[in-house]
Amino acid sequence: MQKPSIDEMLSGKKSKYALVIGVAKRAREIAREAEQNGDHLLEKSVNLAIRDFKAHKYEILEPEIND
Repeated sequence: MQKPSIDEMLSGKKSKYALVIGVAKRAREIAREAEQNGDHLLEKSVNLAIRDFKAHKYEILEPEIND
């Protein structure tokens, strides 16, 4: 699998931390759904989550900071 560009996945957002948290949450969701359905994942849930964010199926929402 080709490594996706972090800048491409952030799409204008500033926080790489937010991206990591979003991918981790999506990966846990994928693993939980597979377990509940009795499915066996052929690929790691993290890779599937990264693919979802790269395809813009999910978006990172960051709170606006008002000074």
